[in-house]
Amino acid sequence: MHKTLIVADDVSHFNDTSLTVLTFQDYLAEFPKLNEPKTRVINLCDTGKYLSQGYYCSLLAQARRHRVLPAVNTINDLRMTDTDEGAARLPLPDKFSWPTKPSEPTTFFVLFGETKDQNLSRIAQMAFRHFPCPILQVTLHVAAQDSAQRNSRQKDASIGFVECVARGFNDLPETLKADCIDRIVSFTQQEWRSDRKGKKMRWDMAILVNPDEPTPPSDSRAIKNFVKAAEKMGFNAEVVSHLTPEGVGHYDALFIRETTAIDHHTYRLARAAEREGLVVMDDTQSILRCCNKVFLQDAFAYQQVPAPQSQFVSQADDATCQQLIEELGLPLVLKLPESSFSRGVYKVENIEALKQRLDEMLQASALVLVQEYVFTEFDWRIGVLGGKPIYACQYFMARNHWQIYHHEGDRFSSGAFATMPTFEVPKPVLQAAIKSAKVVGNGLYGVDIKQSGNKVYVIEVNDNPSIDSGVEDKYLGKELYQLIMQEFANRLEQRGR
Repeated sequence: MHKTLIVADDVSHFNDTSLTVLTFQDYLAEFPKLNEPKTRVINLCDTGKYLSQGYYCSLLAQARRHRVLPAVNTINDLRMTDTDEGAARLPLPDKFSWPTKPSEPTTFFVLFGETKDQNLSRIAQMAFRHFPCPILQVTLHVAAQDSAQRNSRQKDASIGFVECVARGFNDLPETLKADCIDRIVSFTQQEWRSDRKGKKMRWDMAILVNPDEPTPPSDSRAIKNFVKAAEKMGFNAEVVSHLTPEGVGHYDALFIRETTAIDHHTYRLARAAEREGLVVMDDTQSILRCCNKVFLQDAFAYQQVPAPQSQFVSQADDATCQQLIEELGLPLVLKLPESSFSRGVYKVENIEALKQRLDEMLQASALVLVQEYVFTEFDWRIGVLGGKPIYACQYFMARNHWQIYHHEGDRFSSGAFATMPTFEVPKPVLQAAIKSAKVVGNGLYGVDIKQSGNKVYVIEVNDNPSIDSGVEDKYLGKELYQLIMQEFANRLEQRGR
C-alpha cells in the first residue's frame, strides 16, 4: 500500500482530516526520507504558471520516485496548447446531448474525475482520463446542429468542444472545498491507472533540425551521416525543419536534433509523437528531467550520484547568502533550472555579487540551484545510449574563461577537445556516467563530469547531446551514427514491427 502525501498552498482546510497534508516548503525540505515506503503525492498547488511552486512540486516528486498527480507531462499538456493560445481542448463525445440546450458556455469543476451534475459526468470522466489532474476547471462549448445535420433519432444532438484548465485547491469556491476533501479521501484508497499506449506505425523517421540555430546539437555533415545510417537500418529518414503535432503521426520515429526545452515546440512535438506511438529521442521524460537542473540535482542526491555540493534557493536575503558561503565556500556557481550551452550559469566571487545575481535569477524562477565551484582544466563528456557508454570526449575550457563555452553577446567560442574510446576512460568516470544517465531514462544522453584527483562530480545530463562531425565521432566515425539508428530499429522491432 502506498503512503499518500497531499501538498497544498494552504493546509488550514485539512486540519480536521486524517490526511497527511504539507506545504511545498515542507515537501522540499523534509523529503525524500531514508527507507521511506512507496509514496504517492497529490499536488493541490497552483500549477498553471511555469516554474511555479506547483510545477516544482510535481517535478521534484518525479525526481524522488514518488508517483504524483498531476505528472509534469499533464501540467505541460494543459498549459501548452498546439497553438499556444487558449486552454487545452477536447472534442465532445459522440452523440453527446443536453437535456436542455444551453445558450452560453457552461463552466464547472471536475474533482478527481467527478462532478455534481450527473448530466456532465461523462464529460468529467473524459477530461480526467485525458488530463489526470486533481482539480480541473472545464468549460463546455455546445452549438446546436442545424436542420441539415439533424435526423429523427438525434433531435437534441449538439456539437462543440471541451476546454480544460488545471486549478489549485485555493481556486475552488468555498462550497466545493469540503467535497474536494471527501474526494481526496476516497481517491487515496484507489489504485492509480497508468497512461495508455499509443498505436504502431510504419518505419519512417523524421529528423528535426533548426537551420537558423547558432549552436545546433549536430552540424549539417553529421545530419547527413545520420540519414545514411538510418537508411542502412531500414528507415526512410526525412530531415525536417518544421513539423506540426498533427503531421508527426505520419512517421514511426522522431529524432530531435534541435536544442530542446520544456516550454518549446520541441517538447510539444515529442509529446505528440509519444501519443501517436512513435519511438522518440528525446522523449518528453528525458527533456523535462534534463532541461531542469533542479530535478537532476535532487535526483542525484536521492540516488547517490556523485555531484558537487548543491542547495536549492528560493530567496536572496543576507542570512541565506551568508549560509551558502559558509556551507559551500567561494566562489559559487549559480544556475537557472533551464539552461544550455553554459547560458544561465554564473560564477560569483563575493557575497555582494551573490545577492545581486540571486535577486535577478529569482525573478525568472521560483528556485535557483547554487553549487560549490570545482576547478578542472577540462570536462568529461560521456555519450550514453540505452544505458551503455558509446563515446567519450574531453572538452577543455574556453580561452580565458571558466567554462567550456564562452558567450559574449552574439559572439560564441569554445575550448579544444580530445575524443577517445570509452575503454580508455577512467572507470569511476564511466560508472558515474552510467549511473547518472539511469536517473534520467534509457535514451541518448551526454553526461558532463568533472574529475579532480580520484573524485568525480556529475555536473549534468544532457538529453540532446552534441554530435558533430569530426568531434564526437572522431574515434568511431560512421559507426557512431549506426549505433544510434540501430537503437531506433531495436525499439521498433521490440514493438513487433
